[in-house]
Amino acid sequence: IPNSSADISTGLFKNCSNLTNITIPDSVISIGSRAFEQCTSLASIAIPSGITSIGGSAFKNCSSLTEFTIPDNVVRIDDYVFCGCKNLINITIPENISSISSFAFEDCYSLTSITIPNSVTSIGNYTFNNCYNLTSITIPNSVTIIGDFTFCNCTNLISITIPNSVTSIGNYAFNGCSNLTVIIIPNSVSNIVYYTFENCNNLTKIYYKGFASDWNKITIDHDNNNLLSNEKKYYYSDTEPIEEGNYWHYDENGNVVEW
Repeated sequence: IPNSSADISTGLFKNCSNLTNITIPDSVISIGSRAFEQCTSLASIAIPSGITSIGGSAFKNCSSLTEFTIPDNVVRIDDYVFCGCKNLINITIPENISSISSFAFEDCYSLTSITIPNSVTSIGNYTFNNCYNLTSITIPNSVTIIGDFTFCNCTNLISITIPNSVTSIGNYAFNGCSNLTVIIIPNSVSNIVYYTFENCNNLTKIYYKGFASDWNKITIDHDNNNLLSNEKKYYYSDTEPIEEGNYWHYDENGNVVEW
């Protein structure tokens, strides 16, 4: 790509299945939608720091891509950008990202962990759907919405903490997380909708950051009732309760401890 280029246009290298290497000059500031879609032999790519936007599906089904660093000047991860990158192991998301759109990392089977920066306020629908090997994810307090099917079929996800900023958890958000055993739900959540925890058959403990009276105010769709039954819930208490029941708190190291 010549040094005079300012952008890589929409679909420019789409379906170039034998493309293994490409040099993007510093003059490029944007990568268009579907620019490298279906470049199945592209194993790595160096993205200039001056890039400000990466279009939807730009690297969709780049099945040989193993790592990627999103430049600091990018503010949004668009729909389907890394969808189908089944060998993607490492992804670095900068602090400027404000939203992660729908299907962005769907079918990234090799992704094991991801840290979402504090700048992100929303995680779209199906964002991590079918990320089978995802075992760890950090959701910051800036996130207010977890979309539909966001972590659906993340079968190796064992535990997750939903931050205090979240008010809504979408339909089927954790559906099929068959190894999920522990979840921390904040008292900021006002509704838990259709089949949010369907097929989470190993979910044994729900640590709720509030009182039983707060929990009873949450609108919970009936499809979640069995998995959110009373014997699995622990309510938060800073001091050791006098009354009987299931209670928990954080110790001085920030670990969950049951009373």
